[in-house]
Amino acid sequence: MRYYELTALIAVICNLGLTLFILSREPRSTINRVYFLWGFAVSLWNFGNYNLFRTHDPATALTWAHVLQAGVILLPITNLHLTLLIAQVRIGLWLPVLYLLHLGLLVSLLAGNFIVGVRDFGFTYYSVAGPGFWCFLVLYGVSTSATMVMLYHRQLTLPPLHRKRVRSLLLAYTILLAFGTNDLLPILDCDYYPFSHVKIFPIGNIAAVFYVIIVGYSVLQHQLLGLHVTLSKTAAHIVRLLFLFLTGFVLLALLATLFREQFTPLAFFGSLGVLLLSAALASFFFPRLFGRGDDDFERRILGDRFEYHDKIKGFIKSVQWYTDTNLLLNDLHELLVKTVQVQRYFIILLDEKARVFSLFRSHPESPGAASADLGYDSPIFAWFHESKADYLIVNALYASAASSSLEDKARQQLRPFAADFCLPFFSGEDPFGLLLIGEKTNGELYTPHDLRLLTDLVKSLSLIINQIRLKDQILLAQEMDLLGRMSRGMAHDLNNLLTPVWTYLQLASAGVNNREVKEELLPVASRNLEVMRSYVNEALFFSNTLAPKLHLSRLDQAVQQAVELMQPTLKRKTITANLHLVADAQAEFDEVLIQRLITNVLSNAIDASPPGSHIHVELLRLARTETSRDWLRLQITDQGEGISPENLKRVFMPYFTTKDRGDLKRGFGLGLAICRKIVHLHGGTLNISSEERRGTSVRVDLPSRHFKPVPATPVLHA
Repeated sequence: MRYYELTALIAVICNLGLTLFILSREPRSTINRVYFLWGFAVSLWNFGNYNLFRTHDPATALTWAHVLQAGVILLPITNLHLTLLIAQVRIGLWLPVLYLLHLGLLVSLLAGNFIVGVRDFGFTYYSVAGPGFWCFLVLYGVSTSATMVMLYHRQLTLPPLHRKRVRSLLLAYTILLAFGTNDLLPILDCDYYPFSHVKIFPIGNIAAVFYVIIVGYSVLQHQLLGLHVTLSKTAAHIVRLLFLFLTGFVLLALLATLFREQFTPLAFFGSLGVLLLSAALASFFFPRLFGRGDDDFERRILGDRFEYHDKIKGFIKSVQWYTDTNLLLNDLHELLVKTVQVQRYFIILLDEKARVFSLFRSHPESPGAASADLGYDSPIFAWFHESKADYLIVNALYASAASSSLEDKARQQLRPFAADFCLPFFSGEDPFGLLLIGEKTNGELYTPHDLRLLTDLVKSLSLIINQIRLKDQILLAQEMDLLGRMSRGMAHDLNNLLTPVWTYLQLASAGVNNREVKEELLPVASRNLEVMRSYVNEALFFSNTLAPKLHLSRLDQAVQQAVELMQPTLKRKTITANLHLVADAQAEFDEVLIQRLITNVLSNAIDASPPGSHIHVELLRLARTETSRDWLRLQITDQGEGISPENLKRVFMPYFTTKDRGDLKRGFGLGLAICRKIVHLHGGTLNISSEERRGTSVRVDLPSRHFKPVPATPVLHA
């Protein structure tokens, strides 16, 4: 196969592949359908050329010449239609008229009036023009001139991003039409280039390969035809090798054209194979060879579609694991400033307490910056509600079409921030913030793919920030509910305890001081005052931030002493405490707090146990999981009625109790809450498991050593 045959075949494969790819991305899109028709016409032209290079029979050559000319007839009108759509120019009634005229040319081709035969040009056959071909030349000149002029003038008025799209397409069209016109000259009986003795050589197929490279780059880099394209690292590597291969192929084809005798088919294909193999090996062993030591050149070719955007995608996936807004926004700052390289950004969030929008975070820091007096009825939020858009273009350089008055007002409101784009944070239908991003520090423009990733990022941020806000609201509500429950419990208990005291004082002040009053009310009043003192001490213990007095001692002895203190209560209910304690259990702990912990748990176990039952108290050493310290487990298990699943979830809540209030022996619902606090002060864990009618087990795990003991401060041991 000669190199110009290979050129035609590669042009067919590349154009048809690109055409089918674009159509597959959005088959219902008008612009993609027109592009498909245009690409099909280019493929017909190149396929006809390929077969004309290969055939040696005039009759067969005439058949393929008809195929070639069918593609040529469709090229100008589809080219013009595609240009109108890309340049966003209104299509008038004259376009259907032009389609009808080109359809007439196709009919003349079938009737034998477009071309009347073929002639041998030495290495290929060329068509012999008929009457229809001369009519086609007039339409071809008008439509192609109109297309080029329209694209040129349109790109002068477009924003930078859209201007890049049109300019790349204008370059591709210019090359294709110039080289394609070269192939029309032999049909007009011009065998040599004007003012020379150089025979005309078909180079339209080479232009078709150039066209694929340019349009493919525009689709990848500038979202030509509205396509979003993302590639894996493997696909990126293939794109690099394909780019190098096509470039080398075109250059070798030009050399073979200028020096036909020196370039034999073996030399041509051998050089092409060596080039491809060398590129593959170099890219494998020396990956930085493509970027001259960094990725600047690679980013220009590939539009930074890969590692740059991988970081953004990775951050989007990790957003769901954040539980703190400040930590989330700190990492977002690193992403925006170091990865996206934004020169400035502003995050405006709704202040739940003041119910106003205020500046939450900015770069560079602007502590005195205003929030543009934003409110729910501001133009910016009204525009987002009305348009349902993912972002607002603040910088007019990116705008591609006329905007509404509401959009202009929204843009005017955000002008003090000097931002390029504004992306909203939404919770359902309600806005709760904005992200405004400025230009990039490196001067590059935001591509549509950048904006799509930023949109996905903001949507993920909206979800997680809203979840954190809701969690904070729930915690605040729980705190308020706890304060209310504590207030009600304390008021109820203290009122009951103060009643006999108040009655005794009233009687004493009225002169009633007989022996009967003293014997009945005075002991009750004295006991209630002692209960209130104990109540206040427990409340102070729970509310204060305490530091345990840690000393190295034997935990088994502390457990045994606490059980001995509870022996009178155990005997009163005829309950037996069975001890299984590991010997010499050395640990750092506060003896007073630990004994209070054990007596509280034992007291609960005794209250829940029926007479004659057993309470098992175990202390054991856990299997070592740390090299520097051991863990000890204290487990107290009773044979009582157990705790229901509903109450088991609430046992650690302060002032929650299922017992009668106001009794010295019964407590006030702070016992387990205090126990958990003591365990946490020692760096341990407390767990309760229970089944109704099968008893309850309280498990306390404590470390033998503390790595960072807190300096001793006065504590309450009530």
